[in-house]
Amino acid sequence: MATFLYKLGRLAFRRRHFVALLWVALLTLAGVGAASAPTAGSTSFSIPGTEAQKAFDVLDERFPGTSADGATARVVFKAPDGEKISAAAHKDTVEKTVTDLSDGSEVSSVADPFTAGAVSKDGTIAYASVRYDVSGMELSDSSREALETAAQDARDAGLTVEIGGDALQTTPETGATEVIGIAIAAVVLVVTFGSLIAAGLPLLTAIIGVGIGVASITALASALDLGSTTSTLATMIGLAVGIDYALFIVSRYRAELAEGRGREEAAGRAVGTAGSAVVFAGLTVVIALVGLSVVNIPMLTKMGVAAAGTVAIAVLIALTMIPALLGYAGRRIGPTGHRSRFLGGRRATAARESGKPNMGTRWARFVVRRPVAVLLLGVVGLGAAAVPATSLELGLPDDGSQPTSTTQRRAYDLLSEGFGAGFNGPLVVVVDAKGSDSPKAAFTKVGDEIKGLKDVVTVTPAAANKAGDTATITVVPDSKPSSHSTENLVHAIRDKGASITAETDAKVLVTGSTAMNIDVSQKLNDALIPYLILVVGLAFLLLIVVFRSILVPLKAALGFLLSVMAALGAVVAVFQWGWLSGLMGVEETGPVMSMMPIFMVGVVFGLAMDYEVFLVTRMREAYVHGEKPAQAVVTGFRHGARVVTAAAVIMMAVFAGFIGSSESMIKMIGFGLAIAVFFDAFVVRMAIVPAVLALLGKRAWWLPKWLDRLLPNVDVEGEGLKTLGDGNGTDDDRELARA
Repeated sequence: MATFLYKLGRLAFRRRHFVALLWVALLTLAGVGAASAPTAGSTSFSIPGTEAQKAFDVLDERFPGTSADGATARVVFKAPDGEKISAAAHKDTVEKTVTDLSDGSEVSSVADPFTAGAVSKDGTIAYASVRYDVSGMELSDSSREALETAAQDARDAGLTVEIGGDALQTTPETGATEVIGIAIAAVVLVVTFGSLIAAGLPLLTAIIGVGIGVASITALASALDLGSTTSTLATMIGLAVGIDYALFIVSRYRAELAEGRGREEAAGRAVGTAGSAVVFAGLTVVIALVGLSVVNIPMLTKMGVAAAGTVAIAVLIALTMIPALLGYAGRRIGPTGHRSRFLGGRRATAARESGKPNMGTRWARFVVRRPVAVLLLGVVGLGAAAVPATSLELGLPDDGSQPTSTTQRRAYDLLSEGFGAGFNGPLVVVVDAKGSDSPKAAFTKVGDEIKGLKDVVTVTPAAANKAGDTATITVVPDSKPSSHSTENLVHAIRDKGASITAETDAKVLVTGSTAMNIDVSQKLNDALIPYLILVVGLAFLLLIVVFRSILVPLKAALGFLLSVMAALGAVVAVFQWGWLSGLMGVEETGPVMSMMPIFMVGVVFGLAMDYEVFLVTRMREAYVHGEKPAQAVVTGFRHGARVVTAAAVIMMAVFAGFIGSSESMIKMIGFGLAIAVFFDAFVVRMAIVPAVLALLGKRAWWLPKWLDRLLPNVDVEGEGLKTLGDGNGTDDDRELARA
């Protein structure tokens, strides 16, 4: 592989005009496709195989036109202190609001509080239920504006009015955080390279790669039902890995220049060596993202595949466009250690002349001298951070986890005040009596059985369809939607349903947003172990091929698991226990988002293997070329520590920008990924990995002879490049000057 990529790098360097034109053409084509494609709504949200989804499907079939999965809104009204909502003036205001809301083109129905019995016992709070024909993520801006305008008019009339439900659900805006991440990345790159031109290349290529990826997703969104949220993960991951991959190749190019090679030869060798690591690092990320399909949640699968496609584009750009741009840059990008006068050039020159080892070399020598102490400190530290993960509670966020500054949270609190905590998460029980001899008797029996269960406040009479073979029963729990008591109630109703089915042949299904959240959490929890086995297993096999070792890939996988557990522990400590919650802006603690563990495993595993591949391939390269194991560790750090550190800081900056989001889910994802990258890059890869390799010595690179014969030789360390010309002359420089 190294030889092929070496030739590819030299070809891209020589034919830089063609390569640059090709990528610009692809970007233009994708942009035109995105601009001309029909506007796509959000991807349809379905959870195949769950009871809540089966109930929604039954409702769509037996209650046509009711939009069982349509958006809902609860417009909550509260009278001023000492007054009743039923007072003539306030009642007129509420009824006018209901009339205004009924005029919307996407509105399916609006329930008047005074005719629907939606007034609290003390007469101070009432709510109007609004149902739409489309889901909350597909709702048009005009419908949302009409909802907010009606609420504001009621406020102007003297009432306190807040809006709950998913009708105001919008795609989180992330543009500002991306800009912050890019700005920090630019600063880190300038400090790392000491050159504005060299720092600009990774940023430029990463933006082009993300542009092509996101534009392609937008162009295909309507045809493939990708929706407006699919590009979020692709942008986040594509930007991070795009910068990292280009960073590693540019850094290796400068190192080759420092050894006296000509520019075309240096570009070829950079792509042949660092490019090989980029290919395998990219493969691990792609495996992790595509592996999300095992969860069998269509939206998650599409997000993973779209992000994987953007990563593949980032790899191709790093292998072709980077050497082409290096050709354009020419002498403006100097060898390693070369800095402009404005960025400490004189100090860097003095440091090189003094022969002082860099920070990476000094740290590696320290670890090699004291591997046991470093290993124990790293493992114990991460183990301590992982302790809170033993108390992990999973759930999906609802309006109760929103900041108190949002109208959704204030509506949630008003409903809890007027009708009880469980009113915010009613359960919908669907009774399918199509196969029953007496459907009405089955409906009555289900209602009576549910009334006898613990933690039930209200059970509405069964509402049957026109055919009389299916009915819905609304159950209001005593506890809030995200509580264990409500989850236990859902399971209790389902247990009762099994016995009722045996007696009456009527099927009992529990659905609603609360039941759906419980089912999704369970589905994600069940998929975690198979996902771990698939992703870690495939990557383990891939790393055996890369490193031609058993112990190095095993150590990489175990180190990753340790860092993910530590990161989950930190997430639990902050978002579930409330540690440092004020510093992080966490207003409401509660269960950790159920998608968090599997999401962190997928994303962090791919990124962690990036650092492993880039750092350890340089060590293996030194070992294969004759250095002793301990010295190979030091050599790997001398060349790779600064670059891996820069890559990790960039990644953390991109993710940490999301901590400032007002959305608790986005905030949790940003914090979790940022802390996971910190643990993995700086504790596992920078401390535990060299300590383990120092202790293992030559045993680290052991591979059974029979397996060695079976494995293909991909030559990641560039051993095959020894047979090629050295390229130390200046022919390519003269050619560059003529160009």
